[in-house]
Amino acid sequence: MNIGRKISDNKAFSWLRNLRRGGSVAGASLNTMVWRRFRKDKMAMASLVVIVLFTLVAVMGYTITPDSTPYCNQQYLELAVQKPMSQARFLYVMKNERQEPTGFFHTMAYGRKLPYYAYPIYNYTFVEDSIRVETYTGSVPNDGELKVFHLSDVAFALDTDVPILAHNDVLTFKTIDGETHTQTVKELQTMVEQHCLPTRTFYLGTDRYGRDVLSQIMLGSRVSLSVGFIAIAIALVIGILLGAVAAYYGRWVDSLIMWFINVVWSIPTVLLVIAITFVLGKGFWQVFVAVGLTMWVDVARVVRGQVLSLREKEYVEASKALGFTAFRTITRHILPNIWGAVIVIAASNFASAILLEAGLSFLGIGVQPPMPSWGTMVKENIPADALLTSCCSSSTPRPNDCYGLDLSVWNPALNTIMLEMGGD
Repeated sequence: MNIGRKISDNKAFSWLRNLRRGGSVAGASLNTMVWRRFRKDKMAMASLVVIVLFTLVAVMGYTITPDSTPYCNQQYLELAVQKPMSQARFLYVMKNERQEPTGFFHTMAYGRKLPYYAYPIYNYTFVEDSIRVETYTGSVPNDGELKVFHLSDVAFALDTDVPILAHNDVLTFKTIDGETHTQTVKELQTMVEQHCLPTRTFYLGTDRYGRDVLSQIMLGSRVSLSVGFIAIAIALVIGILLGAVAAYYGRWVDSLIMWFINVVWSIPTVLLVIAITFVLGKGFWQVFVAVGLTMWVDVARVVRGQVLSLREKEYVEASKALGFTAFRTITRHILPNIWGAVIVIAASNFASAILLEAGLSFLGIGVQPPMPSWGTMVKENIPADALLTSCCSSSTPRPNDCYGLDLSVWNPALNTIMLEMGGD
């Protein structure tokens, strides 16, 4: 009895030790075993962290971007093409208009309009009840325009129909909300210095329109991930439906669907996307549909091959013998056994959809300004002289030139388009 108990205790100890180490345990579900194996792959875990991070950034949107205006399109032409970590001082002057309140979720989805005007300034001085600023120009010497603002007009949204009353150093004015305020000049100066003269840091610099690059990248991830998810969803629905129907019924149904798949397969992907985009028009949602309608062919071919291999299995024959409908047989008994292959092809097409959307935006037929997109950002920030380098430096076009333009300086999105067109 003691020997048997000792052997049983050793087995239990080995079972617990194997469980703690993440090993496979008898009776554990397949999902649990897959997750334990996945956690051991450091590269896979790092990739998962990156995907989750970008997903959170895309979902939170304007609530975490430095520029929370719609489309992150706040432009400061005086601050164009600033280097990363550059700083600038601003003067915030309140708008004399009533602001509509916006909720958290509305701001997260659509952003919010600024309740003030922002002026990049070089320096400032207080002159009695006003502030005089020199606007920033970026040149040396600065030599900016001098502007004068009343302190109350800077710190509060005023009712312009009611005049500002001044008595010694005390100012009385009425705000747009109907409230009457009485402030001394010293109090207003302190309030302006604390709340209306911030120094802002552009962590990744600015583009040629003076927009914050970090905000554009963060909001552009929403477009890229949305295209990936929605386009793949459209491709999965069409591909699984056609592939499963073709393989299950066979004969003339299979021949007809495969003929259609081969026709679509023979058309270069990018040209097909461009043609669909021209039909549907340019825009945010049109890109989803255009990309989704061109990526279902891979899914359909994979699903067809998997269903052909499972169609002759015993459990499928048993479902037919029991009188189950074809819909139930496919959805309940065949599709659950091919999800592994479908997930693999969907993950591959997800990355392709993001690159395809960036390429379309680069060519100007994808997401339209002012909505930020990674492809649009690359297009807007390519120096014009870089595209004309070969034309100006050599009279004889080289093999990689196209009408005098050196394609090697074009962005990776366009190179991907050219390679994909050649590969198809």
